Amino acid sequence: MAEIQQQADSGGKGGKKRAKKMSTKIDMTPMVDLAFLLLTFFMLTTTFSKPTVMEVAMPVKPKPGDEQPPIKASNALTLLLGEGNKLYYYDGLLDGNTKPELKLSNYGADGIRKVLLQHKSNPQLVVLIKPDDKSNYKNMVDILDEMNITDTKKYALVDISKPDQELIKSSGL
Repeated sequence: MAEIQQQADSGGKGGKKRAKKMSTKIDMTPMVDLAFLLLTFFMLTTTFSKPTVMEVAMPVKPKPGDEQPPIKASNALTLLLGEGNKLYYYDGLLDGNTKPELKLSNYGADGIRKVLLQHKSNPQLVVLIKPDDKSNYKNMVDILDEMNITDTKKYALVDISKPDQELIKSSGL
């Protein structure tokens, strides 16, 4: 507790009496105890932020001899994640015979979400997500979020191919 220590008067020679000088000493122990009690209380009563995790269903490893049928071009939607937060998409698959019409979109609700919802009528739809080497990780997370929001059941992360990169360069978008 706070205590006041007094020094005795030297009691020397007579004359005028001087006022006693008192030194003060404050004991800080109770205040430190209170600080640690409050710190402990707030640490134990706060709720920690829970990590948000998206469940991704991984495909079952095929048995030897089981082959999956190839995806039909009419059931495919290809998303190309480019550099500079650009998102390109086209209907179908890219092959040597046909050059699809490449369209530019954004990662917002009025961009790729509308496109995915328009294709929702096809129950066999498979979305192929092809990130470029220069695309951002955030863009990848945004696309996976859009797959979850639009409740798209079938999608695959695929390496971008040279023809896809050339299609982006030649499009001028």
